[in-house]
Amino acid sequence: MKKLPAVSGKEWVKFLEWLGFRKVRQRGSHLRMKAQDGRATTVSLHSGENLPKGLLRKIIREDLEINLKEFWSLWEAFQRGK
Repeated sequence: MKKLPAVSGKEWVKFLEWLGFRKVRQRGSHLRMKAQDGRATTVSLHSGENLPKGLLRKIIREDLEINLKEFWSLWEAFQRGK
């Protein structure tokens, strides 16, 4: 299995928006996003820092409710569309 990508909070937000999530609210450096189907997640936006791999894995599995194989196919499609 591939290692998770090093991704900044801003890039992760773009990916989530590409998946259909929208920004709901922001408090400080934490942005809350929600999809129309009820899934929700919080992304920390610390400039110059990538999201920790454990947090990224938690968001993928628990918040997006997809497995890593599905994530990789979506992530690669997102990267091609940039």
